[in-house]
Amino acid sequence: MAVSGKTDTQIARTTVDMGLIGIYLNDHLAGSTTGVELVRRAARGQRHWEAGRVLDRIAAEIAEDRAGLIDMMEALRVPIRRYKICAGWVVEKFGRAKPNGRLLRRSPLSDVVELETLRLGIEGKEACWRVLRLIAERDDRLDPTRLDRLIARARGQAETVEDLRMRAAERLIDSSS
Repeated sequence: MAVSGKTDTQIARTTVDMGLIGIYLNDHLAGSTTGVELVRRAARGQRHWEAGRVLDRIAAEIAEDRAGLIDMMEALRVPIRRYKICAGWVVEKFGRAKPNGRLLRRSPLSDVVELETLRLGIEGKEACWRVLRLIAERDDRLDPTRLDRLIARARGQAETVEDLRMRAAERLIDSSS
């Protein structure tokens, strides 16, 4: 139904403050940049056990998810803030400098902390997909079915990473004994 010459979708779009949504999505884009870097580093660092192969797969999915977020931002005409992407990249690099109980080699603690951080990032990504899913109910520029698939995939990623995290924690505890 049209009111004042506007379609329902146009009216719904006016109720969403795209400036605030733009800030929110750019923050998530920065986080996804950090996430892609983190999962790739974790996969390399955990080649010594099965987690390396699993994380390679999840890294590819997270990179696809990041590209999907960019596609949705473009569909919503949200400008991409490159400085936030750079900040996300820098944050991940500085995160590598944290003490892990070992000076020259990788610590079993690194596996646990990386997987825990990755899990939190995936949960944040799922939260973003849920917000976009709400917007998709009001704005036909987003595909609700695609967002439903992304939400389900994020849940699966979180469960997989949690399983790996708990196994890494067991290995950490066993190495301390």
